[in-house]
Amino acid sequence: MSEQELKALRLRIDSLDEKIQELISERARCAQDVARVKMQSLAEGEKPVFYRPEREAQVLKRVMERNQGPLSNEDMARLFREVMSSCLALEEPLKVAYLGPEGTFTQAATLKHFGQAVITRPMAAIDEVFREVTAGAVNFGVVPVENSTEGAVNHTLDSFLEHDLAICGEVELRIHHHLLIGETTKSDSISRVYSHAQSLAQCRKWLDAYYPNVERIAVASNAEAARRVKGEWNSAAIAGDMAASLYGLTKLQEKIEDRPDNSTRFLIIGNQEVPPSGDDKTSIIVSTRNKPGALHELLMPFHTNNIDLTRIETRPSRSGKWTYVFFIDFIGHQHDPLIKDVLEKINSDVVALKILGSYPKAVL
Repeated sequence: MSEQELKALRLRIDSLDEKIQELISERARCAQDVARVKMQSLAEGEKPVFYRPEREAQVLKRVMERNQGPLSNEDMARLFREVMSSCLALEEPLKVAYLGPEGTFTQAATLKHFGQAVITRPMAAIDEVFREVTAGAVNFGVVPVENSTEGAVNHTLDSFLEHDLAICGEVELRIHHHLLIGETTKSDSISRVYSHAQSLAQCRKWLDAYYPNVERIAVASNAEAARRVKGEWNSAAIAGDMAASLYGLTKLQEKIEDRPDNSTRFLIIGNQEVPPSGDDKTSIIVSTRNKPGALHELLMPFHTNNIDLTRIETRPSRSGKWTYVFFIDFIGHQHDPLIKDVLEKINSDVVALKILGSYPKAVL
């Protein structure tokens, strides 16, 4: 390519950048107008709802459907995600609590779902995230609920038994674990590996193969593992990219998770009911009578109405010894006629039914 052709292409890029910037600014001004109209239409004492999960899911899906490349659908949607995040912040910056500390996969999931323009607050425990949302100190919370390798996160399920919050969304995050070391680490003298218990389990086979005699120490989070390694010469941490960047660690080995499809699902918790987006999930908690065939009777209405169940988990009930509750996720919105019929049939034959929420399926 000649210098003249290169110069012409750069001028074209500059021109396109200018147009893109003008359009983003126009979109931001439109977002401000939306906020103004919402405020003017409020009844006395009514609080405005700026963040609409179903609306954002619909916008991102249309972005992916329109995309013609060469960027992937996911990359294009992430760009729009950040534009939407910044525009929403002009209306009202969202406050979001997440299971911390900084550098955890939950923080990465929070930013993936809400974008960089939100105000994030790390919490030391899952229950603290629920309490912050319940108290109104934040708009939303983000907590892990299940991993494709290790299964359900029981602390999250149990917190739903104690708090009356709604699930407003979900986000799936591909989990890559790396073996990290610090500047002073002697890589040939590693005698201990720090990580969260779930991450140690997700890398069990790899550790057995390459570091069978190294002590495995479970800590509160992968970020805490990275922090400890920072000042030790004989240890390593298993953590992700955010923790590595935050604490300035080096990747001794990359992507050491045992399963290449290792992913974690996170839930967005809040206080608002989410209208249908057109592609939704619903989550419920059911307490059944202790009798033969109780689970079969519980699931029959789903089968009859051809409702797709995506997850069933069992947890001990707080009401009595050897009694249990079922956490059930399924496709559809609670306001869909078929779903309403299923919920009515279930409610007539169980001890208790709690609808945790209907929400858009993860887009990114």
